[in-house]
This record gives sequence, C-alpha cells and structure tokens, in this order.
Amino acid sequence: MPRKIVVFGHPALRKKASPVERKDFGSEELLKIIRDMSEALSATPDGIGIAAPQIGVPLQIFIASEEALAIDRGGDVNQNEKKHWKHHIFINPEILKKSAKKSKMTEGCLSVPGKCGVVARAEKIRVRAFDEHGKKFERGASNLFARLIQHELDHLDGILYVDKAESIIDADAKK
Repeated sequence: MPRKIVVFGHPALRKKASPVERKDFGSEELLKIIRDMSEALSATPDGIGIAAPQIGVPLQIFIASEEALAIDRGGDVNQNEKKHWKHHIFINPEILKKSAKKSKMTEGCLSVPGKCGVVARAEKIRVRAFDEHGKKFERGASNLFARLIQHELDHLDGILYVDKAESIIDADAKK
C-alpha cells in the first residue's frame, strides 16, 4: 500500500527539508523511503515528480519520472505505462546554473489536488545531486524536466507552486 501524499495545509509541506547524511546513503531506511515515494508517485494518474516532504518525510529527496523526458521529446505518453516509467532519484540536490530566460507554464501539484496555476521558471538548469548510494552526479535539464526539478526543489524549501503562481484555477476549468 503506497504512502499517502500529504495535502495543502499539512505542516510537512512548509518546513525546510534536512539533508540526507552520508552515513544514511544505501541504508535500508533510505531505500524504503525512496520505494515509498516511487510507489506513491506511480499510484497517481498524472504526477511526474514527488518530493519526500509530500509523504511527510522532511528529507532532501525528490524523484522525477522519465515520463517528463518522454513528454519533452514529444513522445506518446500512454497512461497504462504509468507504473513502468523509470524514476530518477535526486538527494541533497542543488542548482548549479539557471538560464536567465524564463517561460510561463501551467503547473499542478499532487499536494494541491484539483488546482493549477501559471508559474514562471528558468527554461534550462544544471543540477548536482546524489543517488541513493551516495554517488554524486550532475545533470542538465530543459523544458518540462527543468520545470519539474525546480518545482520539486521548491518542495524541499517548504515552497509550493501556489506561492509563485500568477493565478490559481480549478484544474477542471482548464480542460
């Protein structure tokens, strides 16, 4: 049974997450948290990312679905494949570079169900993070994948997209 995703109003969403300590990389506890996050994300019909605070865990961890990369490539995204997308793990992430050019796009959030809003974010970023075993990596991202990473990084700082959105509307009104 996947862990429940906490929603707007839950105190875990407004706290700055703590870094994962070196000694905890590869631990069964950390791997269980990541599994729980992955299961919670896979159980959603339209989520493409999730941060640990969204399941009530105050750690600097987020997962980004490969689905966002497929959307960026213009590929056909089949919702029946939802549970089979690879999840990219980012632990103790930090942005190294952001493009000055920003784009506005509608965002939603698993922790703010039924709502969406337009948010301006950098079009391209470069991020440094660790995987679940403590291996450091850097990755560039653009388009939706860059937006996803910035959205999840905000969660780690206790910021929700509604704090940055120009306007909030009912998601059903967008259709």
